[in-house]
Amino acid sequence: MGSKIVVAGVSSLYMAMPVAEFPLRYASLRFPDWMRAEVSGAACHIADTLRALGDEARLCTFVGEDVAGEAINASLRTRGLFGPGVVTAPSSSLGLVLVAPDGRRSGHPYVAAVNTVEYPVDVFRRLLRGVDLAVLTNTAFVRPLLGHARASEVPIAVDVHLITDVEDAYNRPWLEVADIVFCSHERLAGPPEQWVAGVFERYPGCAIAAVGLGGRGCLMGLRDGTLLEAAGVAPRGVMSTSGAGDALFASFLHGWLATRNPITALKDAVLHAGWKVGDTFPSATSLTEEELARLREDHPITMSLDRWDTAA
Repeated sequence: MGSKIVVAGVSSLYMAMPVAEFPLRYASLRFPDWMRAEVSGAACHIADTLRALGDEARLCTFVGEDVAGEAINASLRTRGLFGPGVVTAPSSSLGLVLVAPDGRRSGHPYVAAVNTVEYPVDVFRRLLRGVDLAVLTNTAFVRPLLGHARASEVPIAVDVHLITDVEDAYNRPWLEVADIVFCSHERLAGPPEQWVAGVFERYPGCAIAAVGLGGRGCLMGLRDGTLLEAAGVAPRGVMSTSGAGDALFASFLHGWLATRNPITALKDAVLHAGWKVGDTFPSATSLTEEELARLREDHPITMSLDRWDTAA
């Protein structure tokens, strides 16, 4: 039986299309080779990945009373994510992803429509009952929910994405309540190892701190000083890296809750994220636990161990 997990954050209608290069050159008209419309957003993608792996994902999100909202609701129902945590808002969040030939992406989330709405605390607190973990994405409407999650004594996982340092003012409320912290390496002010050490020093409640390294895999520190690094793989090649961090985060959480083994959980997380980026829209498809186990047989992940608490 899988874990029970609350996931709070954005569900959006996204468009994705290819571009020849970054920076994007001006053209008055283009006919792209492909274009896709899918329902994604961090919370939706995380919840869908967890559900595919066998967990019960309770999604807390807003969906608008508009055309985009009709598409979002239909998708959530099809994927088994529609439930009492899906709350109606006046407008839906939207997004656009531009994808380069090497898989690099430029994301353009439009979340203003939901960031001005207050999520009903009673709904959130009701869905927290009996869960194993709360995944609280760093979208603005989730911030008032942080204290309620902490008061419930449910473990909390957060992904602060493109953060620069541990004192980041916007993300500090999430970092202060998190037991598990993930982020991207793309904008860190220093080496990933330094970030890991800084998180543990600044936030004593954190037990696991990880940095997604893109195609290089993931670096993860544990409170006891252990430093793990899993090398990246891409079993299907790389079509788009959009949502790769969400896939890494969600897949690790599933494995960690199921086994409490950070090594096997991190290996599976890197493998699942690497498989997903072989799609033009990575958040649109996920492996089941059985499919991931079969993939693991042909694509072993290289792991190295070190320490983050060793003085330089």
